[in-house]
Amino acid sequence: MARAAAWRSRAAARLCAAVILLDMAFCNEFVEDLDESFKDNRKDDIWLVDFYAPWCGHCKKLEPIWNEVGLEMRNLGSPVKVGKMDATSHSSIASEFGVRGYPTIKLLKGDLAYNYRGPRTKDDIIEFAHRVSGALIRPLPSQQMFEHVRKRHRVFFVYIGGESPLKEKYIDAASELIVYTYFYSASEEVVPEYVTLKEMPAVLVFKDETYFVYDEYEDGDLSAWISRERFQGYLTMDGFLLYELGDTGKLVAIAVIDEKNTSIEHTRLKSVIQEVARDYRDHFHRDFQFGHMDGNDYINTLLMDELALPTVVVLNTSNQQYFLLDRQISDAKDMVQFINNILDGTVEAQGGDSIFQRLKRIVFDAKSTVVSIFKSSPLMGCLLFGLPLGVISIMCYGIYTADTEGGYVEERYEVSKSEMESPEQTEDTREPREPNAGGSLPPAVPEPKDELEKKTD
Repeated sequence: MARAAAWRSRAAARLCAAVILLDMAFCNEFVEDLDESFKDNRKDDIWLVDFYAPWCGHCKKLEPIWNEVGLEMRNLGSPVKVGKMDATSHSSIASEFGVRGYPTIKLLKGDLAYNYRGPRTKDDIIEFAHRVSGALIRPLPSQQMFEHVRKRHRVFFVYIGGESPLKEKYIDAASELIVYTYFYSASEEVVPEYVTLKEMPAVLVFKDETYFVYDEYEDGDLSAWISRERFQGYLTMDGFLLYELGDTGKLVAIAVIDEKNTSIEHTRLKSVIQEVARDYRDHFHRDFQFGHMDGNDYINTLLMDELALPTVVVLNTSNQQYFLLDRQISDAKDMVQFINNILDGTVEAQGGDSIFQRLKRIVFDAKSTVVSIFKSSPLMGCLLFGLPLGVISIMCYGIYTADTEGGYVEERYEVSKSEMESPEQTEDTREPREPNAGGSLPPAVPEPKDELEKKTD
Protein backbone atom coordinates (compact mmCIF):
# COMPACT_ATOMS: atom_id res chain seq x y z
CA MET A 1 0.00 0.00 0.00
CA ALA A 2 2.78 2.40 0.92
CA ARG A 3 4.64 1.69 -2.31
CA ALA A 4 1.47 2.20 -4.35
CA ALA A 5 0.76 5.52 -2.63
CA ALA A 6 4.34 6.69 -3.24
CA TRP A 7 4.11 5.66 -6.89
CA ARG A 8 0.81 7.55 -7.32
CA SER A 9 2.25 10.71 -5.73
CA ARG A 10 5.30 10.60 -8.00
CA ALA A 11 3.07 10.07 -11.04
CA ALA A 12 0.90 13.02 -10.03
CA ALA A 13 3.98 15.20 -9.60
CA ARG A 14 5.26 14.23 -13.04
CA LEU A 15 1.86 14.96 -14.56
CA CYS A 16 1.71 18.42 -12.95
CA ALA A 17 5.23 19.19 -14.15
CA ALA A 18 4.33 18.10 -17.67
CA VAL A 19 1.19 20.25 -17.66
CA ILE A 20 3.19 23.28 -16.47
CA LEU A 21 5.85 22.77 -19.16
CA LEU A 22 3.20 22.36 -21.87
CA ASP A 23 1.41 25.48 -20.64
CA MET A 24 4.65 27.48 -20.73
CA ALA A 25 5.47 26.19 -24.19
CA PHE A 26 1.95 27.02 -25.37
CA CYS A 27 2.12 30.56 -23.99
CA ASN A 28 5.59 31.07 -25.46
CA GLU A 29 4.10 30.66 -28.94
CA PHE A 30 2.37 34.05 -28.56
CA VAL A 31 5.51 35.95 -27.51
CA GLU A 32 7.97 36.50 -30.35
CA ASP A 33 11.73 36.48 -29.81
CA LEU A 34 12.99 39.62 -31.53
CA ASP A 35 16.37 40.14 -33.19
CA GLU A 36 18.17 42.77 -35.32
CA SER A 37 15.55 42.58 -38.10
CA PHE A 38 12.97 44.04 -35.71
CA LYS A 39 14.47 47.51 -36.21
CA ASP A 40 13.38 47.62 -39.87
CA ASN A 41 10.06 45.77 -39.61
CA ARG A 42 8.51 47.20 -36.44
CA LYS A 43 6.78 50.27 -37.92
CA ASP A 44 4.25 48.14 -39.79
CA ASP A 45 2.65 46.98 -36.51
CA ILE A 46 2.06 48.00 -32.91
CA TRP A 47 4.43 46.19 -30.58
CA LEU A 48 4.50 45.60 -26.84
CA VAL A 49 8.11 44.66 -26.09
CA ASP A 50 9.89 43.44 -22.97
CA PHE A 51 13.59 44.37 -23.03
CA TYR A 52 15.30 41.94 -20.63
CA ALA A 53 18.66 40.60 -19.51
CA PRO A 54 19.15 36.82 -19.04
CA TRP A 55 20.82 37.30 -15.64
CA CYS A 56 18.19 39.72 -14.26
CA GLY A 57 16.10 38.30 -11.40
CA HIS A 58 13.19 40.70 -11.97
CA CYS A 59 13.16 39.69 -15.66
CA LYS A 60 12.88 36.01 -14.72
CA LYS A 61 10.00 36.85 -12.39
CA LEU A 62 8.23 38.75 -15.19
CA GLU A 63 8.65 35.97 -17.79
CA PRO A 64 5.59 33.81 -16.89
CA ILE A 65 3.45 36.96 -16.56
CA TRP A 66 4.68 38.14 -19.96
CA ASN A 67 3.73 34.80 -21.53
CA GLU A 68 0.22 35.18 -20.08
CA VAL A 69 0.02 38.70 -21.53
CA GLY A 70 0.89 37.33 -24.99
CA LEU A 71 -1.77 34.61 -24.73
CA GLU A 72 -4.46 37.02 -23.47
CA MET A 73 -3.76 39.60 -26.17
CA ARG A 74 -4.06 36.90 -28.84
CA ASN A 75 -7.35 35.60 -27.36
CA LEU A 76 -8.79 39.13 -27.26
CA GLY A 77 -7.93 39.67 -30.91
CA SER A 78 -5.81 42.70 -30.09
CA PRO A 79 -3.81 44.27 -32.93
CA VAL A 80 -0.89 44.65 -30.53
CA LYS A 81 1.89 42.10 -31.02
CA VAL A 82 3.81 40.93 -27.96
CA GLY A 83 7.55 40.32 -28.11
CA LYS A 84 10.70 40.18 -26.04
CA MET A 85 14.29 41.12 -26.78
CA ASP A 86 17.56 40.25 -25.06
CA ALA A 87 18.91 43.77 -24.56
CA THR A 88 22.41 42.48 -23.79
CA SER A 89 22.69 40.66 -27.13
CA HIS A 90 21.06 43.51 -29.12
CA SER A 91 22.44 46.45 -27.19
CA SER A 92 22.39 48.84 -30.16
CA ILE A 93 18.61 48.51 -30.59
CA ALA A 94 18.06 48.73 -26.83
CA SER A 95 20.11 51.93 -26.70
CA GLU A 96 18.12 53.38 -29.60
CA PHE A 97 14.93 52.94 -27.56
CA GLY A 98 16.50 54.41 -24.42
CA VAL A 99 16.63 51.19 -22.39
CA ARG A 100 18.62 51.86 -19.20
CA GLY A 101 17.34 49.16 -16.85
CA TYR A 102 15.85 45.68 -16.86
CA PRO A 103 13.15 44.78 -17.44
CA THR A 104 11.90 47.71 -19.54
CA ILE A 105 8.43 47.49 -21.09
CA LYS A 106 7.65 49.73 -24.07
CA LEU A 107 4.76 50.04 -26.49
CA LEU A 108 6.03 51.00 -29.95
CA LYS A 109 3.53 52.65 -32.29
CA GLY A 110 5.03 54.11 -35.48
CA ASP A 111 7.76 56.54 -34.49
CA LEU A 112 6.45 56.80 -30.91
CA ALA A 113 7.66 54.79 -27.92
CA TYR A 114 5.69 54.74 -24.66
CA ASN A 115 7.24 53.54 -21.39
CA TYR A 116 5.21 51.40 -19.03
CA ARG A 117 5.67 52.45 -15.39
CA GLY A 118 2.86 50.60 -13.65
CA PRO A 119 2.68 47.39 -11.58
CA ARG A 120 4.00 44.31 -13.39
CA THR A 121 0.74 42.37 -13.36
CA LYS A 122 -1.04 40.84 -16.34
CA ASP A 123 -4.18 42.98 -16.07
CA ASP A 124 -2.31 46.27 -15.63
CA ILE A 125 0.02 45.59 -18.57
CA ILE A 126 -2.89 44.60 -20.85
CA GLU A 127 -4.86 47.72 -19.89
CA PHE A 128 -1.80 49.86 -20.67
CA ALA A 129 -1.48 48.22 -24.10
CA HIS A 130 -5.16 48.80 -24.95
CA ARG A 131 -5.08 52.40 -23.73
CA VAL A 132 -1.93 53.48 -25.55
CA SER A 133 -2.50 51.52 -28.77
CA GLY A 134 -5.90 53.14 -29.35
CA ALA A 135 -6.88 56.69 -30.23
CA LEU A 136 -5.31 59.47 -28.19
CA ILE A 137 -8.67 61.19 -27.63
CA ARG A 138 -11.63 58.80 -27.79
CA PRO A 139 -15.07 60.21 -28.67
CA LEU A 140 -18.18 59.62 -26.53
CA PRO A 141 -21.10 59.80 -29.00
CA SER A 142 -23.96 59.06 -26.56
CA GLN A 143 -24.99 59.09 -22.91
CA GLN A 144 -25.10 55.28 -22.91
CA MET A 145 -21.48 55.18 -24.03
CA PHE A 146 -20.63 57.78 -21.41
CA GLU A 147 -22.16 55.64 -18.63
CA HIS A 148 -20.39 52.53 -19.94
CA VAL A 149 -17.02 54.30 -19.76
CA ARG A 150 -17.80 55.65 -16.27
CA LYS A 151 -18.53 52.15 -14.94
CA ARG A 152 -15.47 50.64 -16.62
CA HIS A 153 -12.77 53.11 -15.60
CA ARG A 154 -11.95 54.33 -12.11
CA VAL A 155 -10.45 57.59 -13.38
CA PHE A 156 -10.85 59.27 -16.79
CA PHE A 157 -10.80 62.78 -18.27
CA VAL A 158 -13.31 64.36 -20.65
CA TYR A 159 -13.09 67.48 -22.80
CA ILE A 160 -16.51 69.00 -23.43
CA GLY A 161 -16.95 71.57 -26.20
CA GLY A 162 -15.79 72.44 -29.69
CA GLU A 163 -12.47 73.62 -31.11
CA SER A 164 -10.63 75.99 -28.77
CA PRO A 165 -7.17 76.77 -27.33
CA LEU A 166 -8.15 74.67 -24.31
CA LYS A 167 -8.66 71.65 -26.56
CA GLU A 168 -5.18 72.09 -28.02
CA LYS A 169 -3.74 72.09 -24.50
CA TYR A 170 -5.85 69.03 -23.73
CA ILE A 171 -4.43 67.15 -26.73
CA ASP A 172 -0.87 68.08 -25.75
CA ALA A 173 -1.46 66.85 -22.19
CA ALA A 174 -3.02 63.61 -23.46
CA SER A 175 -0.03 62.85 -25.70
CA GLU A 176 2.21 63.08 -22.64
CA LEU A 177 0.01 61.37 -20.04
CA ILE A 178 -1.81 58.68 -22.07
CA VAL A 179 0.50 56.12 -20.40
CA TYR A 180 -1.33 56.80 -17.11
CA THR A 181 -5.02 57.39 -17.84
CA TYR A 182 -7.80 57.66 -20.45
CA PHE A 183 -8.80 60.80 -22.38
CA TYR A 184 -12.21 61.35 -24.02
CA SER A 185 -14.13 64.11 -25.73
CA ALA A 186 -17.89 64.73 -25.85
CA SER A 187 -20.47 67.33 -26.77
CA GLU A 188 -22.58 69.14 -24.20
CA GLU A 189 -25.65 67.02 -25.05
CA VAL A 190 -23.88 63.80 -24.05
CA VAL A 191 -23.01 65.03 -20.55
CA PRO A 192 -25.24 63.50 -17.83
CA GLU A 193 -27.80 65.74 -16.16
CA TYR A 194 -26.07 65.63 -12.79
CA VAL A 195 -23.03 67.45 -14.27
CA THR A 196 -23.32 71.23 -14.05
CA LEU A 197 -20.92 73.44 -16.01
CA LYS A 198 -20.53 77.18 -15.44
CA GLU A 199 -18.80 77.78 -18.77
CA MET A 200 -17.78 76.03 -21.96
CA PRO A 201 -15.45 74.53 -23.09
CA ALA A 202 -14.43 72.55 -20.00
CA VAL A 203 -12.21 69.69 -18.88
CA LEU A 204 -13.53 67.30 -16.22
CA VAL A 205 -12.12 64.36 -14.30
CA PHE A 206 -14.52 61.61 -13.19
CA LYS A 207 -13.44 59.56 -10.17
CA ASP A 208 -14.60 58.46 -6.72
CA GLU A 209 -18.25 58.48 -7.91
CA THR A 210 -18.12 62.23 -8.52
CA TYR A 211 -16.39 64.74 -10.82
CA PHE A 212 -14.15 67.79 -10.63
CA VAL A 213 -13.93 70.65 -13.14
CA TYR A 214 -10.61 72.15 -14.20
CA ASP A 215 -10.28 75.81 -13.20
CA GLU A 216 -7.36 77.52 -14.94
CA TYR A 217 -7.23 80.30 -12.34
CA GLU A 218 -7.11 77.99 -9.28
CA ASP A 219 -5.49 74.86 -10.77
CA GLY A 220 -2.81 76.41 -13.01
CA ASP A 221 -1.30 74.44 -15.87
CA LEU A 222 -3.63 71.82 -17.40
CA SER A 223 -0.98 69.08 -17.68
CA ALA A 224 0.04 69.57 -14.05
CA TRP A 225 -3.61 69.42 -12.96
CA ILE A 226 -4.19 66.17 -14.88
CA SER A 227 -1.02 64.71 -13.37
CA ARG A 228 -2.32 65.53 -9.87
CA GLU A 229 -5.87 64.31 -10.44
CA ARG A 230 -5.11 61.02 -12.21
CA PHE A 231 -5.20 59.17 -8.89
CA GLN A 232 -8.24 58.09 -6.91
CA GLY A 233 -8.89 59.92 -3.66
CA TYR A 234 -8.08 56.88 -1.52
CA LEU A 235 -5.36 54.35 -2.42
CA THR A 236 -3.57 51.31 -1.07
CA MET A 237 -0.04 52.67 -0.85
CA ASP A 238 3.28 51.05 -1.70
CA GLY A 239 6.76 52.31 -2.54
CA PHE A 240 6.10 52.57 -6.28
CA LEU A 241 2.89 54.56 -5.77
CA LEU A 242 4.54 56.96 -3.34
CA TYR A 243 7.25 57.55 -5.93
CA GLU A 244 4.58 58.37 -8.54
CA LEU A 245 2.79 60.70 -6.12
CA GLY A 246 5.99 62.71 -5.76
CA ASP A 247 5.22 64.41 -9.09
CA THR A 248 1.81 65.64 -7.93
CA GLY A 249 3.05 68.04 -5.25
CA LYS A 250 0.33 66.78 -2.88
CA LEU A 251 0.76 65.83 0.77
CA VAL A 252 0.01 62.15 1.39
CA ALA A 253 -1.89 61.18 4.56
CA ILE A 254 -1.31 57.49 5.30
CA ALA A 255 -2.72 55.14 7.93
CA VAL A 256 0.18 52.76 8.60
CA ILE A 257 -1.41 49.54 9.82
CA ASP A 258 -1.02 45.76 9.90
CA GLU A 259 -3.77 44.37 7.70
CA LYS A 260 -3.39 40.94 9.29
CA ASN A 261 -4.16 42.49 12.66
CA THR A 262 -7.95 42.60 13.06
CA SER A 263 -7.92 44.59 16.29
CA ILE A 264 -10.23 47.58 16.62
CA GLU A 265 -7.40 50.15 16.63
CA HIS A 266 -6.01 49.07 13.24
CA THR A 267 -9.40 48.94 11.48
CA ARG A 268 -10.58 52.17 13.15
CA LEU A 269 -7.59 54.19 11.96
CA LYS A 270 -8.06 52.97 8.38
CA SER A 271 -11.77 53.88 8.55
CA VAL A 272 -10.93 57.37 9.81
CA ILE A 273 -8.69 58.09 6.80
CA GLN A 274 -11.33 56.69 4.42
CA GLU A 275 -14.00 58.88 6.00
CA VAL A 276 -11.90 62.04 5.64
CA ALA A 277 -11.07 61.20 2.01
CA ARG A 278 -14.76 60.67 1.23
CA ASP A 279 -16.52 63.39 3.25
CA TYR A 280 -13.94 66.18 2.91
CA ARG A 281 -12.86 65.62 -0.69
CA ASP A 282 -14.02 69.08 -1.77
CA HIS A 283 -11.83 70.67 0.90
CA PHE A 284 -8.65 68.66 0.51
CA HIS A 285 -8.51 66.99 -2.93
CA ARG A 286 -6.30 69.77 -4.36
CA ASP A 287 -3.69 69.47 -1.60
CA PHE A 288 -3.95 65.97 -0.13
CA GLN A 289 -3.90 62.32 -1.15
CA PHE A 290 -5.23 59.68 1.26
CA GLY A 291 -4.56 55.98 1.70
CA HIS A 292 -3.23 53.22 3.91
CA MET A 293 -0.09 51.08 3.88
CA ASP A 294 0.32 47.53 5.14
CA GLY A 295 3.31 47.33 7.45
CA ASN A 296 5.89 49.93 8.45
CA ASP A 297 9.07 48.56 6.81
CA TYR A 298 9.03 50.94 3.85
CA ILE A 299 7.95 53.94 5.94
CA ASN A 300 10.72 53.26 8.47
CA THR A 301 13.28 53.21 5.66
CA LEU A 302 11.84 56.38 4.15
CA LEU A 303 11.77 58.31 7.43
CA MET A 304 14.92 56.70 8.92
CA ASP A 305 12.88 56.12 12.07
CA GLU A 306 10.88 53.40 13.83
CA LEU A 307 7.12 53.98 13.74
CA ALA A 308 4.88 52.00 16.05
CA LEU A 309 1.78 50.42 14.52
CA PRO A 310 -0.87 51.64 13.99
CA THR A 311 -0.14 55.30 13.32
CA VAL A 312 -0.85 58.16 10.93
CA VAL A 313 1.90 59.96 9.03
CA VAL A 314 1.62 62.79 6.49
CA LEU A 315 4.36 62.80 3.84
CA ASN A 316 5.54 65.60 1.59
CA THR A 317 7.06 63.44 -1.14
CA SER A 318 8.45 66.42 -3.04
CA ASN A 319 10.94 67.45 -0.31
CA GLN A 320 11.01 64.36 1.98
CA GLN A 321 9.43 66.14 4.93
CA TYR A 322 6.86 64.44 7.13
CA PHE A 323 4.43 65.25 9.94
CA LEU A 324 3.63 63.10 12.99
CA LEU A 325 1.17 63.53 15.83
CA ASP A 326 2.36 62.72 19.34
CA ARG A 327 -0.92 60.90 20.08
CA GLN A 328 -3.42 58.63 18.35
CA ILE A 329 -6.07 60.14 16.07
CA SER A 330 -9.44 59.75 17.79
CA ASP A 331 -11.91 60.37 14.93
CA ALA A 332 -12.40 62.09 11.55
CA LYS A 333 -12.75 65.55 13.10
CA ASP A 334 -9.47 65.08 14.95
CA MET A 335 -7.80 64.10 11.65
CA VAL A 336 -9.25 67.17 9.92
CA GLN A 337 -7.88 69.36 12.70
CA PHE A 338 -4.46 67.75 12.27
CA ILE A 339 -4.57 68.48 8.50
CA ASN A 340 -5.59 72.10 9.07
CA ASN A 341 -2.75 72.53 11.55
CA ILE A 342 -0.33 71.26 8.91
CA LEU A 343 -1.69 73.71 6.35
CA ASP A 344 -1.43 76.72 8.68
CA GLY A 345 2.07 75.75 9.86
CA THR A 346 1.17 74.89 13.46
CA VAL A 347 2.60 71.37 13.21
CA GLU A 348 6.38 71.32 12.83
CA ALA A 349 7.75 69.43 9.82
CA GLN A 350 10.41 66.78 10.36
CA GLY A 351 12.99 65.38 7.95
CA GLY A 352 13.64 67.26 4.71
CA ASP A 353 16.44 67.31 2.15
CA SER A 354 19.03 69.43 3.98
CA ILE A 355 22.73 68.57 3.92
CA PHE A 356 22.46 67.04 7.39
CA GLN A 357 19.55 64.84 6.29
CA ARG A 358 21.45 63.76 3.17
CA LEU A 359 24.46 62.74 5.25
CA LYS A 360 22.13 60.95 7.64
CA ARG A 361 20.60 59.13 4.66
CA ILE A 362 24.04 57.98 3.44
CA VAL A 363 24.92 56.61 6.89
CA PHE A 364 21.49 54.98 7.26
CA ASP A 365 21.64 53.31 3.85
CA ALA A 366 25.16 52.03 4.48
CA LYS A 367 24.14 50.64 7.86
CA SER A 368 21.01 49.03 6.40
CA THR A 369 23.04 47.41 3.61
CA VAL A 370 25.59 45.96 6.03
CA VAL A 371 22.89 44.65 8.37
CA SER A 372 20.91 43.08 5.52
CA ILE A 373 24.05 41.33 4.20
CA PHE A 374 24.87 39.87 7.60
CA LYS A 375 21.26 38.79 8.15
CA SER A 376 20.94 37.08 4.78
CA SER A 377 24.43 35.53 4.71
CA PRO A 378 26.69 35.94 7.77
CA LEU A 379 29.58 34.11 6.07
CA MET A 380 29.42 36.39 3.05
CA GLY A 381 29.32 39.41 5.37
CA CYS A 382 32.45 38.24 7.16
CA LEU A 383 34.26 37.76 3.86
CA LEU A 384 33.18 41.13 2.46
CA PHE A 385 33.99 43.18 5.53
CA GLY A 386 36.23 41.05 7.75
CA LEU A 387 38.87 40.22 5.14
CA PRO A 388 39.51 43.84 4.01
CA LEU A 389 39.60 45.03 7.62
CA GLY A 390 42.14 42.33 8.44
CA VAL A 391 44.37 43.30 5.52
CA ILE A 392 44.16 46.99 6.47
CA SER A 393 45.04 46.14 10.11
CA ILE A 394 48.12 44.16 9.03
CA MET A 395 49.26 47.02 6.79
CA CYS A 396 48.82 49.59 9.58
CA TYR A 397 50.74 47.37 12.01
CA GLY A 398 53.56 46.95 9.51
CA ILE A 399 53.81 50.71 8.92
CA TYR A 400 53.80 51.42 12.67
CA THR A 401 56.50 48.87 13.54
CA ALA A 402 58.69 50.04 10.63
CA ASP A 403 58.55 53.64 11.89
CA THR A 404 59.41 52.59 15.45
CA GLU A 405 62.52 50.57 14.48
CA GLY A 406 63.73 53.31 12.16
CA GLY A 407 63.43 55.89 14.95
CA TYR A 408 65.42 53.68 17.35
CA VAL A 409 68.30 53.20 14.88
CA GLU A 410 68.36 56.92 14.11
CA GLU A 411 68.42 57.82 17.80
CA ARG A 412 71.27 55.38 18.50
CA TYR A 413 73.25 56.83 15.58
CA GLU A 414 72.84 60.38 16.89
CA VAL A 415 74.08 59.39 20.34
CA SER A 416 77.24 57.64 19.04
CA LYS A 417 78.02 60.56 16.75
CA SER A 418 77.85 63.05 19.62
CA GLU A 419 80.21 60.90 21.70
CA MET A 420 82.80 60.81 18.88
CA GLU A 421 82.67 64.58 18.32
CA SER A 422 83.55 65.47 21.96
CA PRO A 423 86.37 63.11 23.18
CA GLU A 424 88.63 65.97 24.25
CA GLN A 425 85.95 67.48 26.41
CA THR A 426 85.50 64.12 28.10
CA GLU A 427 89.28 63.73 28.84
CA ASP A 428 89.60 67.28 30.19
CA THR A 429 86.88 66.66 32.69
CA ARG A 430 88.82 63.63 34.04
CA GLU A 431 91.90 65.61 35.55
CA PRO A 432 93.31 64.09 38.82
CA ARG A 433 92.64 65.88 42.12
CA GLU A 434 95.18 66.19 45.02
CA PRO A 435 94.02 64.99 48.37
CA ASN A 436 93.77 67.53 51.23
CA ALA A 437 95.32 67.22 54.63
CA GLY A 438 92.64 64.89 55.87
CA GLY A 439 93.31 62.53 52.98
CA SER A 440 90.07 63.35 51.28
CA LEU A 441 89.65 65.03 47.99
CA PRO A 442 88.63 68.67 48.01
CA PRO A 443 85.23 69.44 46.65
CA ALA A 444 85.15 70.10 42.95
CA VAL A 445 84.79 73.74 42.05
CA PRO A 446 83.03 74.34 38.74
CA GLU A 447 85.16 76.26 36.34
CA PRO A 448 83.83 79.40 34.71
CA LYS A 449 82.05 79.00 31.43
CA ASP A 450 84.68 81.07 29.59
CA GLU A 451 87.49 78.80 30.75
CA LEU A 452 85.63 75.71 29.59
CA GLU A 453 85.14 77.22 26.16
CA LYS A 454 88.86 78.04 25.88
CA LYS A 455 89.86 74.52 26.78
CA THR A 456 87.52 73.13 24.27
CA ASP A 457 89.03 75.35 21.61
